[in-house]
Amino acid sequence: MTEQNPRPQIHLGVFFTGVGPQLIWTDPDAPSHTEFETFAETARILERGLFDAFFLGEGLRVRENRGKVFDLDIAGRPDAITQLSALAAVTERIGLVATQNTTYNYPADLARRLAGLDLLSDGRAGWNIVTTDNAWTGENFRHGGWLEHERRYERAAEFVEASKELWSSWAPDTVAPDGRAANWARPGAIRPVHRDGDLVRLRATATLPGSRQGRPVLFQAGDSDGGRELAARHADVVFSANTEYGKAVAYAADLRDRLARHGRTPDSLRILPGASVVLGDTAADAEEKARWVRREQVNGPRAIAYLEQYWGTDLSAYDPDGPLPEIEPGAEELDPSRGTISIELRSGKAALIRKWRELAEERSLSIRELVLEVSPGHPSFVGTPAAIADEWTRYVSTRAVDGFNLLPHLLPASLTDIVDKLVPELQERGVHRTAYQGTTLREHLDLPPLG
Repeated sequence: MTEQNPRPQIHLGVFFTGVGPQLIWTDPDAPSHTEFETFAETARILERGLFDAFFLGEGLRVRENRGKVFDLDIAGRPDAITQLSALAAVTERIGLVATQNTTYNYPADLARRLAGLDLLSDGRAGWNIVTTDNAWTGENFRHGGWLEHERRYERAAEFVEASKELWSSWAPDTVAPDGRAANWARPGAIRPVHRDGDLVRLRATATLPGSRQGRPVLFQAGDSDGGRELAARHADVVFSANTEYGKAVAYAADLRDRLARHGRTPDSLRILPGASVVLGDTAADAEEKARWVRREQVNGPRAIAYLEQYWGTDLSAYDPDGPLPEIEPGAEELDPSRGTISIELRSGKAALIRKWRELAEERSLSIRELVLEVSPGHPSFVGTPAAIADEWTRYVSTRAVDGFNLLPHLLPASLTDIVDKLVPELQERGVHRTAYQGTTLREHLDLPPLG
């Protein structure tokens, strides 16, 4: 049985990935993905649509395909905290969320930089907590392979605990209210932090006070068991890949059970699955546009690169509109750590390729047609603005989700469509705000005040 929300309100963010097949950079109207104005225009559009937050993805190494730079991707993402600090000056309300890694950062340094963003934006900052265990990324830090796969969330938990302690180490009345005080900082009001954990050790004193919202809002991508546990312990907002209604309900129930085990209430956490949207004036128009989006995202070279991940060899001589390679794949199993295209399987490659061959033969599929069929990335919601607004109202009314973190396929067009066409439908149904009620990201998300 689903829980009913008597006053449903949808919370919306946009995830600007910067790399990957989601954004169609080849479109003639696509803007630069490295110039500041692209980010500024995107944030202004979202603010006009009364969105909660703008998220920047972060990469510590460019993606590769078979050991070489994957030159079909956009590269050159600016540092997220730097970029969002600049955006704080040209926006007023939109939340600004930086993706930052707990594996290859240091808690005192990252906590300070995030606190700086929170102060500069007057309480609009968020931290999207991510981990990595692969030595490929670690090579950039002369620290490759130092952390075992199963321990990455253990370090993340210690890292977040240390950061939260640093952010709370300034008492609320630390800073003198005016120049009549004897000291700028009240003696004894700044508490040094000492952590001596297994994976995080530090002796530090925070250099900044809390912002208007206290500290940055914490976001966590929590689909794995370790990710769900970290989210249940520490996150204010959690991402997931569960956009299908039944899966979303099951995920929400599991996460709220975990919250209870950690002594937290359901209202202390917002669930915002990542979702892509394709709008059309009619259902048929939307479906046609969705097919175009997928074919642009999975062009011929990308389809070949996708199969190369599985075959483990150069397939560039094959026609993407021709049949699957007749050669057998290499014996080595999949390496999902290289960051090119999302690969979920770590074993069972031979059986999977046999299944693909059977599917391609049965339906006479070319390489590209097969990849379009089996690869991730299909739009989550396709339809008219009214139809999607009805569907989203059902999701938030039953608390299957609290909103969505949207992945645009074309900037700025896909976001302008959502703001101009879908948002008014949501407002008409009473599930989306008609004006910002607060100034901080925590207030936008209607999260309880920090204790």
